[in-house]
Amino acid sequence: MYISLTILQPLIALIAGILILLVPRVLNYIVAIYLIIIGLAGLWPHLMR
Repeated sequence: MYISLTILQPLIALIAGILILLVPRVLNYIVAIYLIIIGLAGLWPHLMR
């Protein structure tokens, strides 16, 4: 099964939003992890050259 980044990003955002509503204290960690993942995904093609 192939999952493209255009499907994965909204899914991660939805899960993060639900977690933030349920446990507001983890907001900083969720945002930080999300930003790191998106940053790595964006840089990955350039790093593999």
